[in-house]
Formats: sequence, C-alpha cells, structure tokens
Amino acid sequence: MQRIIQLFVLALALGVFSVSHAAADSADSAASVIIAEGDRFAEKVFDNQKALQMYTEALPMAGNKYPVLWRLSRTYADIGAHMPSKTDAEKQKQLEMYETSLSYAKQSIEADPNGSLGYVRRAITSGRIALFKGIWDAIDLVKQTRADCEKAIILDPKEAAAYYVLGRTNAKVCEKPKIVRWPLGLGWANLDDAVANYEKAIELRPDFIMYRLDCARTYVEQDEYAKARTHLTAIQSLLKQNEDDDQFRAEAKELLEKIKDK
Repeated sequence: MQRIIQLFVLALALGVFSVSHAAADSADSAASVIIAEGDRFAEKVFDNQKALQMYTEALPMAGNKYPVLWRLSRTYADIGAHMPSKTDAEKQKQLEMYETSLSYAKQSIEADPNGSLGYVRRAITSGRIALFKGIWDAIDLVKQTRADCEKAIILDPKEAAAYYVLGRTNAKVCEKPKIVRWPLGLGWANLDDAVANYEKAIELRPDFIMYRLDCARTYVEQDEYAKARTHLTAIQSLLKQNEDDDQFRAEAKELLEKIKDK
C-alpha cells in the first residue's frame, strides 16, 4: 500500500512538473512574440515608446531575461538621445534615461556574463553619459567604455557595434592632445585605431550609415580625403536602418561637398 502511495505522489509530482514546464514554454513563446513586435517598433517603425511598452511587457514572461534586458537598455538610451536638453530640467530627465539604460545593461550582464550585447549596451550608455557630463569629468566611464567594447569583441568577434563604439571612443578621446591625456590614463587613444575599428565595423555591417559617416569624419581629420569620399559617396545609396539616417545622409552629403576638391 505504501508503495502505491509513493508511486501516486511521484506521478502527481511529475504531472505538476509537466504542467509547469508547459506553462513556462508557453510564457517564453508569448514573450518571443512580444519581443519581435518590440523589435519591429524599434528597428523598422522607429517608435521607441512602443518598443519600450513591448519589452516591458515581455520581461516578466521571459524565462531568459537577457534578450529583453539588453533591448530595454537600448530603448532607454535611444529615447534619451532624442529628448530635448536645453534646460537644466530637460538635461536631468535625459540623464535619468541614460542611467536607467545603464541599469538595464548591467542587469543584462548579470543575467548572461557571456552575452556580448550586454557589454555593448553598457559601453554605449557609459559613453553617452561620459559625453553628457564631459569626458574629462567622467574618465572612469571612458575607460569602462573601452573595456566593455574589448570584452564584447572577445565574446563575439563579429559584433559590429563593439568595434564602432571602440572606434568612436578613440576618436573622441583624441580631441585632446596626448600630452594632456597621458597622465589621466587615456594615452592609448589614437586616430589610427579609431579608423581601424570603424573599418572593421563597416566590414561586418557595410550598409549602416552611421559607421561610414564617423569613419569618413576621422579620415578627414587625417587628411585622407579619398578614403573619406569613398564612404560618403556610398552612404547616398544605402537604405534607412536608423531613425537618424536621414540626418546622417544629409550630413554626409554636406561633408562630401566640402571636401570634393581635396
């Protein structure tokens, strides 16, 4: 009799486990659908508020939180980048968006320490906060940005955004002379590394306008006008993939006109 009871309890437990497992699978499937809808708003429609709504809805459903967390970080950063920032109150709200983005990036790294996109998102948001505060007042964030890019590249050598952000970090830091940067631990930055990383990002994602535009700007800084013109010319035929691409395309056209005879 005791054996029968034990078997019954085991069967019941297995049944409960099966139901729980099925429920978890169902929740993950629902989360995947909502994430895909969020991606459509973020990457096709360019409606960051709708994307935020979708990702926020998906988060409690997802068994694996990492894909939602890094997307939430991206969305808060994108919202922050397009907020007005003329008054002190507006600037504070923008900073709060970036800090929320940074929080989600850190959570995504905790959720999956081997996921490259968590480090990419932390690098991007750290870089934006550094630019917001002034990179010379946020040196630790600049160093964190570089370290996160390098970590992301180790985890995924084909992660184009990591190379781009590393290139941009080198370019921005180089705006100060090396003799000024060296005592601050920023002597590593140089324009050759900037263009090398930009070019790697372009190799991995040749149809992304922002990568080519910033690479061209750095070539202009180096008086490499032919190389700059190559990227600026290519931009004019690329499809829109970012909400700011119309502006980037116009800036590329203006810069190309400016250096056409150089």
